[in-house]
Amino acid sequence: MDNKMNPPAPKKGKVFRAKGQAKRLGQQQTAAGGQVGIFGHEAQMHDTEIGRVSARVLKELERIYPIHKFRLRWSITKHEINEALKKIDKKLGKVLFIKNASVKPDGGIIEVQDKDGQWRIVLVGESKHQGNDIEKIQDGVKQGKNKDADFMAAGNAIERVHKNIQEFRNLMLGERHFPYVVFLQGSNFITKPFKIFSKDGREIEISPDDGSLNRIDRVTASNFCMEINSNYCRNSFVTIGNVQHMLQAPSLYFQSASWSGETMFTVMIDIAKTSICLLREQRQFALADKD
Repeated sequence: MDNKMNPPAPKKGKVFRAKGQAKRLGQQQTAAGGQVGIFGHEAQMHDTEIGRVSARVLKELERIYPIHKFRLRWSITKHEINEALKKIDKKLGKVLFIKNASVKPDGGIIEVQDKDGQWRIVLVGESKHQGNDIEKIQDGVKQGKNKDADFMAAGNAIERVHKNIQEFRNLMLGERHFPYVVFLQGSNFITKPFKIFSKDGREIEISPDDGSLNRIDRVTASNFCMEINSNYCRNSFVTIGNVQHMLQAPSLYFQSASWSGETMFTVMIDIAKTSICLLREQRQFALADKD
């Protein structure tokens, strides 16, 4: 990504970046006949630190909507979440044992100030990596307890993303939009079958229906198993009997290769703009004068 289009990342210690992304060297591309062209070492490395991308999104929003005030913060307190719940119903938001507890999404939280001076969330970003099987196979590194396997059984660390999603659902329960996006990458998030060659010349197939490897189905539990790689910023409504239910679904983006900063930026700015559009549609939440 062109450095001129990337504002400097916030000072060290204030940005919570997705772990492991800098280690991603390879990128898989399916060629004719179902083979995979391995060109990771020849491809230009992209800066995929979502904290830096969020800073760039903030600058772009300020350019597109110059009359609005935006801010980017890197955490939100559980106390603030509880207060938001109490405003909806007094029986909510009661329990808090750790007074300084907070939630820290990797890409931070971008907010816009409405006409009443309240800060409204327009984007929350996260980027998670799980599974290095592709790189290990290419490098000839065996895995497993006995160091004799090509694949490592997928772990459950990625399921922690559910906790943050639920925290922001609680915070935004009174909103008609849910601008939460997660970019997931690594061999545990393969969406199509492909083959790679190991260092010893063997051709190995990796398939998305391998239950010991793929973790997509576990993550989509948080978006009601809707299609992946789609913008779900606008809340959905379903009717069960005579009762209408509002669904707040995160936008989940999966692929085995690293997400480029440019792709993440395109998705994130689209979600942020959707948020602003939805806020304007609701007269009681109308922002200050339109640009």
